[in-house]
Parts: sequence; structure tokens; C-alpha cells
Amino acid sequence: MSLTRRDFARQSAITGAGVALIGSVGALATAPGALASTDTETAGDDADLYESDRPASDRHDADRHGGAVGYGPLLPDPKGILALPAGFSYRVITHSGKTKLESGEFTPSNHDGTATFDGPRGTTLLVNNHELKGPRAGWKYPVPLTEGLVYDPAASGGCTVVEVRPGGAVAEWVGIAGTSTNCAGGSTPWGTWLTCEENSDRAGENGMTKDHGYVFEVDPSDRRANRDPRPLKFFGRYDHEAVVIDPKRGHAYLTEDDAEPNGLFFRWKPPHGFTHGRGRFRTLADDAGVLQAPKCYDSGGRYVDDLSRATKIGTVYGVDWIDVPDRDGKAVPVREQFDTGEVTRARKLEGMWWSDGGAYLVSSYARAESPVQHDGQVWFYDPKRRTLTLKVLLGVNPDPAEDGAFDGPDNITVSPYGGLVIAEDGEGVSHLFGATDSGRTYPIARNDLNIGTEDEPEFSEFTGVTFSPDGKTLYANIQVPGIMVAIKGPWKRQKRR
Repeated sequence: MSLTRRDFARQSAITGAGVALIGSVGALATAPGALASTDTETAGDDADLYESDRPASDRHDADRHGGAVGYGPLLPDPKGILALPAGFSYRVITHSGKTKLESGEFTPSNHDGTATFDGPRGTTLLVNNHELKGPRAGWKYPVPLTEGLVYDPAASGGCTVVEVRPGGAVAEWVGIAGTSTNCAGGSTPWGTWLTCEENSDRAGENGMTKDHGYVFEVDPSDRRANRDPRPLKFFGRYDHEAVVIDPKRGHAYLTEDDAEPNGLFFRWKPPHGFTHGRGRFRTLADDAGVLQAPKCYDSGGRYVDDLSRATKIGTVYGVDWIDVPDRDGKAVPVREQFDTGEVTRARKLEGMWWSDGGAYLVSSYARAESPVQHDGQVWFYDPKRRTLTLKVLLGVNPDPAEDGAFDGPDNITVSPYGGLVIAEDGEGVSHLFGATDSGRTYPIARNDLNIGTEDEPEFSEFTGVTFSPDGKTLYANIQVPGIMVAIKGPWKRQKRR
């Protein structure tokens, strides 16, 4: 992600907004596989995969503390990597510069968007983006240029596939190489991964030999399907962040992380009669389907220029979809092709997740470039009603260096235990945190790995938050230096209050 937020955060804070999550995210609790209830059913365990165990006898008892949500306070990690609640543990799965790929090279750095898939013989497959921008010489551990899997040999990014076996062994290999700034991405209903370039350099810019700013498909289960990477140009060329697929209608929804002007939320409608599935995107022409941007209206029918205008949980905007004139941005970047009053924008559009029949999407923050400032929104787009509803709102964090405050939501996932789990890309301390259906927040993990100095500590963002297919393991990344962790513990269904 762009680090410009660090400059913006120092400029101002919303008076009295504090750090609390406001309002309700009740719709999340009705998502398939994410039913919230008042019970405290816990997930199974697999202790042999994990290190840094906390004794279960020290576990925070919610009932002794007035029915508090979550899992209790975070305990410092003696290894200085990941603080967790009592009873939880983690294992490092990959670590840039330490673990190695099957081919012998070190794991690439700057881990980002991630998804899990059921693999053969009880394995779990993960596809892990590596957000590496610019020429390869600028990075110590770029994604290796594996023969047959390279798009642009000058680019440093790409993604790897990680296989976690039942006995604990881990293997990793390249899924795609030679792409740029691979950010959040998204999984498909047919079991593949869409990796998104958050950089739109043209050939000849910054040492690149091909145009960038595209989406690519990676199949974690079929290495042969990934050979000769082809950009899915019908999704448009811009600074892509995330993508989800509507399994019923076949539409794709995509976010753009850009500014001056603010970025856009997109919908792609496939050609009439197109059927999704493995390898089907490769059959489409570069101009297949229709790419569109939203134009929103409030309940009074008034045009809304920016999503930051919403200051109350439950705000609902109607959405019209406006065709993008030139999706490849040959002369003018896509977001600049619309005049004032034609579309609705938002700052720092980030992670997405498809659940409950719609798309959850994040606006990580808004500052002086936006009409109203905030430190994070989560919206829900309902394709049936064609509405955007504000589900989560974070006020600007006045003191991000203090632990306990949450700001800057980025990657998100819907939890099998109810509500959201959110990866924080804010100022100061960095967390994974949960949000219940009533809007109450609680910490799940804290990044204790200081990549700064003792006098000026710095903690990288969390990325790639996602549960294993069986719901027992939460995977997440510390982006810098690039560490994937698997978190295990007494997961429980969070109370609906």
C-alpha cells in the first residue's frame, strides 16, 4: 500500500471521534458460514503446527468480564513477532530471506493479499501476493523469474503458492512473476486467484518493458495453467487493489487505490452468454464485457460525489453504473475520464470480500483530499438492490502510537465465527482486529516486530488476512520484511451485542 497516509495522519483529527468503531455490522453475521450466536463453541486444534503457545489456563474468560467480546488482552511475544491473547499460538509459515522456494531461491518479500484453497491429500494451498514495485534491482528478494511464468522480466512483483501439509511441512513455488505491485487481489468461485497490479507504469517507464496496471489469473492447483501469463485487459488498466466475483450474476467488482482525483469502485459485466470457470478468462477479448464506475444518490435523490460524505452507520446510497470510455487508459487514466458530477469517488479503496450475497469493500481513510475525514469505512454493495450501505466507520485516530486504537482498515475477511476480521494499515501500532455484528471491536493480534529504531519504532502493516477452508486457522502476513503466520487458538462465536 502507499505510505502517503503517514503524512496525512499528522495533519488533523476529527474532534471527539476517537478510535471506536461506530454502529452495526449486523449484516455480516448472516453471511454463509459466518453465523453469529450467543454460544461459545470453539474450533478444533492442531497443536503440532504451532509455536509460542500460551497456556490455556491463562485464557481470558469472557463471562468473568461481563460478557466481553473477543479473547482478552494481547500478551507480548518473547520472540518479538506477534502478540496474541492467552491460549493462542502462531507458527511462521514463510519468512522472506529465510525460508526458500522449491527452486532454491529465498521467499520473496513484501507479502500482501492472500487466499486459501483446499489442496490435494489434506493440504491447504495459499496464494500470496508480493507487493514489489519497480525494477528488480531495487529489491533484495524479488519474485524469481521462473521460466514460463514471467510477464515482464523487468518487474519485481508476482505471487507465490504456499502448500501447508497435514504434518506441518511447507512448500512454496512461484505462481506468476514479472508483475508489479501485486496488492490485495481476490479469489474466484472456481478456485483460482486474481492478482492485481497496483501500479500502471507503461512500457518504457521506470524500466518496465511491458504495460502494467492489470489483473492476472493464477491457478494454485494447476501449475501448467499459469504458463504464459496473460493480462486480463477487459478489467481495465489502473492501480488495481482488490477484486471479487458475484457467483450468481458473473459480475466482477474491483477497487482502485489512487488519488488526485480519488479512485473508483468498478463493476465489470461479462459478455452475454459467457460462462465462468477455470481458464475461461483466457478466451475473452481485451475489450470483452463492459467496465463501469458508480454514480451514487442519497435518499433524497441528490448526487453524492464522494463516499466520505457518509457520516452515519446505516447510510444507504443508490447506485447507477456509468460506462468507462477507455478502460485501458491509453491517453487519459481511467479515473480522470469522468467530469465533475459524473461518478462517485472514494479515497484509498482497498480490500474486498464477497459474502452475504454482496461485496464488502474498504475505504481505508480520508483526509484533506476528501470532503469529510475519517480513519476507515467498510461498505456493503447489494447487487440485487443496487445499493451501497455503510457498515463500519472509524473516526480519525488522534494518537495512533498508543496501543488499543484501531485505524486504517485494509484487507478484510468475513469470519466463520461471526463479523469481520480486519488487517490494519494505519499509523503507529499495527493490529489484526475483529468487529462483531453490533460494531464492537476487539484485538486478535499485534505486530511486535519493530523495523524502526528504539527511539523511533515502526511496525509494518498486516496484510492477507484469511481463514483456512476448515475455519480453524487464521493466516495473515506482516508485510515488511515479509512474514506469513498461521494463528491457532480457541476461536469462538462472538456474541451478537
